Amino acid sequence: MSSTVRSLKYLRTAVLLALAGGVHALAFAPDPLPSWSLAIVQVLALAVLVRAVDDAAYSWQAFLCGWWFGLVNFGVGLYWLFISMSHYGGLSALLSVAGVFTLSAFLALFTAIACGLSAWLRPVSIRGAPLAQGLAWAGAWASMEWLRGVLFSGFPWLNIGYAHVDGPLAGWAPLLGVHGMALFAAFTAAVVAALRLPFLASMRSTVPAFAMAFVLVATGGLLSRIEWSTIDGKLLNVRLVQGNIEQSQKFDPTLLEHGINSHLRLAAQPHGSNESSLDLIVLPETALPVFQDQLNSDVWEAWRGVAQSQDSSIVIGLPLRTMGLDGRWHLTNSAISFDADTPVQQLIAGTMPQRYDKRHLVPWGEYVPPGFEWFVQMLDMPLGEFDRGPVRQTPFEVGGQHLALNICYENVFGSELLPALLRGAGGDPAGSVLVNLSNLGWFGDTWALRQHLQISRLRSIETARPMVTSTNTGITASIDSHGRVMAELAPHQAGALQVAVQGMAGLTPYTRFGDASVLLLAGAFLVIAAWCRCRRGYPSGTVVQQLKA
Repeated sequence: MSSTVRSLKYLRTAVLLALAGGVHALAFAPDPLPSWSLAIVQVLALAVLVRAVDDAAYSWQAFLCGWWFGLVNFGVGLYWLFISMSHYGGLSALLSVAGVFTLSAFLALFTAIACGLSAWLRPVSIRGAPLAQGLAWAGAWASMEWLRGVLFSGFPWLNIGYAHVDGPLAGWAPLLGVHGMALFAAFTAAVVAALRLPFLASMRSTVPAFAMAFVLVATGGLLSRIEWSTIDGKLLNVRLVQGNIEQSQKFDPTLLEHGINSHLRLAAQPHGSNESSLDLIVLPETALPVFQDQLNSDVWEAWRGVAQSQDSSIVIGLPLRTMGLDGRWHLTNSAISFDADTPVQQLIAGTMPQRYDKRHLVPWGEYVPPGFEWFVQMLDMPLGEFDRGPVRQTPFEVGGQHLALNICYENVFGSELLPALLRGAGGDPAGSVLVNLSNLGWFGDTWALRQHLQISRLRSIETARPMVTSTNTGITASIDSHGRVMAELAPHQAGALQVAVQGMAGLTPYTRFGDASVLLLAGAFLVIAAWCRCRRGYPSGTVVQQLKA
């Protein structure tokens, strides 16, 4: 093959992978693509990468194919980080682009490693090779997805499982979680990639793999019909507040009173003629954007007045500053619950009995990773060095239900939400309703809002628990225990959404065992592929295509 022909082939592959990576990035939430198409688009786009890896002569070429696909996928899918750094962080456009590129390039390494490992494990020419290759690909991909979610505090956004929230593979979520869905989606993509011209000839060699993919998808559809939880207690009537405070104004001291009054007004609005009396009012993360002891007692009296007039408990997000038993001040990104009977002194001191402290903090936003002080100094953001909350925190008890809270992007770490859904060592109750408080105003009117809602939906499916989300700029919503959005507010509009939420009891297999089951399964896939490699022979320093010939 001449160098010119080879160069054109590489260019064609690079262009095709870039297009596939860009399309793949559209599959993680509805709009612009309809929800029914997301799973199909994700599998087909990933199949393009699988085909490129299969055609690569060496593992290092497969590695480069994966990195290039991943770079475009993450660059497009996480473009909204540019908004937070440039529009609200004060970085120049050039530095903001560089920041998104650097993160995308790092995340793409996990895609690249999965591709390189899969290529190293593939067989030369054997009957049933598509099945072995599919197992290798799926095991490598799911393992790297999991590693991406835990290494260096983790960033599991854009896991391919989220593309399948409305697809049949969602039935596996209560058993294996998002990583199990990713494992089976990756296997399905490998089977699609194995179909080649002439079509009938390729079908004969892919029958075992195709049969396994069909069983996985069909079984997922059947599993989705199982009721993994049962009704627990009475309905909870909840008002979800969406303040829509512009991010550039939220932490401005001159506009602080305006933001607080806006939230007070939405929380205190009278019931509609067809609305039931309230049990709970939920407000977003940092709805009160200053420490609790910086607020005048009159402000806390006003909030107690809302609780009294609505005869309701209030859950609200705010930063807390409290003295710890170790004799030092502890700063936390928190949520608290109170009612009309909660003493003002208790609210000012931050010693209310029901509080949740954010556990999984945002790097560069809520803590500064070692060695990155220089980067933080360039940002014009209200950053803090917050302390982490404990692993398990007692759910809030409101109206006979037990609220398991999480804040902002904590809900992308599904396994970290599970302790609150299990009974505590001291007999603390298990959570019956998931509650997420967020402020996504940092990201403007972008895909981040819809991606975050998609993530929340999958958390409900995994745990068979309803979830309510109260966000500053959207998307505020109520989600049932099957992951269906029952009601939502339009983004970037101030409003209050009143919903009835039914708490649920019972544990899904995923709630019991977390990611352990899918890690064992992915490991088994890799072991089987490695066994095939040792038994049947693989290329060693020789071009695969030549060996196949």
